[in-house]
Order: sequence, then C-alpha cells, then structure tokens
Amino acid sequence: MISPDILARWRSGLADASIVPYLGPGALEDVRSLQDGRAIPATSDQLILAMNNGQPMAPKLMYEFPRAAMNVELKRGRGAVSRFLDATYGAADWSRSALHEWLAVLAPPYVIDINRDTQLLDSYAGTAHLLILGCARIGGGDYRFRLYAFDGDSYARIDPAQAEPGLPILFKPMGSAKPESSYIASDADYVDYITELMVGFAVPHFVKAHRRAKRYLLLGMRLNRDSERMVLSDLIYDAASEPAGWALIAAPSDKERRFCRRLGIEIIEATLGDLLQEYSAGGRQAETAGRIDYCV
Repeated sequence: MISPDILARWRSGLADASIVPYLGPGALEDVRSLQDGRAIPATSDQLILAMNNGQPMAPKLMYEFPRAAMNVELKRGRGAVSRFLDATYGAADWSRSALHEWLAVLAPPYVIDINRDTQLLDSYAGTAHLLILGCARIGGGDYRFRLYAFDGDSYARIDPAQAEPGLPILFKPMGSAKPESSYIASDADYVDYITELMVGFAVPHFVKAHRRAKRYLLLGMRLNRDSERMVLSDLIYDAASEPAGWALIAAPSDKERRFCRRLGIEIIEATLGDLLQEYSAGGRQAETAGRIDYCV
C-alpha cells in the first residue's frame, strides 16, 4: 500500500516535471513474446541465460550481465554481444508493459530508462522528442552518447547545440536497438562509460541544466548490482534533497537500504502493480467526480 500523501506528491511532481521516472528491469516484468509467450530478457540473470542459449554460465560470470558479456566479447568479439541485443530488442515482437502504457498517458517530459528495449520510444512515437543513447569506447569522439531528434515521423542524429529546448527528453544510458543500435553491455563498456559520466562527457549539457534539483522515482530498480548503482549515482547528480527521490522496492535488502540512505532516496515498500492499481483507482474516482486525472 502506498500512502495517499505520497501518491499525491508523485502525481503533482510527475505533472510539473519536478519528479523524473527512472526505469529499471522490473519495468518489463510483464512483457512477453507475441510468438511463444516467453518473458523478455531484462534482469541480469535473464540476459545471461538468453545470451547463452538458456544455459547458466560459470558462477563468477552469473554474478552480473556485464561480466558475462565481457566473457562473450573476449571469446567471440564485441559484435557477438551487439548481435544478441539486436536480435532480442530490435527483431523480436513483444507485448506492451503496463508501466509503459501508464507512461504513455502521463508523457513525462524527462525519463531515464536503463533497459535496452524500445518500449519507451514507442510510448512517445506520436510526440516530437529528444533521445539520448549511451555509447562507449568510440575513437576520436568527445562524448559518450548519441543524440537524436524525433520530429513525429523519424529520428535524425544531431549535435547537442542543435537540441530544441522544451522537447521531452528520453535518456537511455545503456543504449537501445533503435534508431541505431548502441549499447553499454560488457565490463569494458561500463568502465569507459562510468568514467566519462564522472567527468561529464556522457551527459549532454542541456540535460545537466535540466536535471538540477529534480527528484527521481525509481521504478523496477533493484539496487544490489554495482554497475547499476554507479550509473544511478552519476545520473542523478545535482538532485534535490530531503528526499532526492523514492525507490519502489517491495522487499529491500540491507545493502539497498544503506545505498538509498546514502543518496537520500526514500524506499517505499510496494510493487509496480501496487502503484498502477493506486493510480488506476485514482483515475476512476476522478472520472466519477466529473474530471479525468491520471489513469491507466
């Protein structure tokens, strides 16, 4: 159960852009293949098993997807990992997640999504927006991102100076299969990308200005993985305080509690299903009262 006061604060913050949704693998927990009904690989374990034809890898490689991807890259080349991610997120047909349907209604002006799928892009398919994809180990470039402008019909690569102020911003730091595949996947990718995050070359300047004093609503994020924790810490730099945001975690571990306490993030012990149910109920009540509020 999420308190009415917290829900009201989230509703207001999402509407005025002071609260930024931050999506983790759990955002895709209800997504299934339209061909065979299998779950989309989203969590670290799911990605490793899918990359290895359904078979577990050595225990030290099962620890985290970037470690397993590094092993595959060393044995079969960087292209093997990219081809796997392209086939998983760019070629396969998947059902829509309930969370993305909810976001499509709310249309927040700034969303961070660490998944590599394309559902967030689909949610904004009818709206002009800016898309930022993380990239790593590119020779001769000053940045660790690719920036695109969507005009309601197609994407075009642009320079940060060409970004139109006021457009919604979709930030996918771990990359995506579309419009051009670009991924942060292996340990080497993460080391390079996190280093550039720390020195400021993985975030466009207009995002640095836009994110000041924002709060973040972590949805589908477990915070036990070191790589995801480091990325999060840098992406929410310059956040508001007391709190810096909220994390929806039904059964948080001690490690998650300590990490969130250090960042000033308040843990709400509830599920995504609880959140969507509460918003749906709120929407029905508002409609009964003669107006339509947020609903799914």
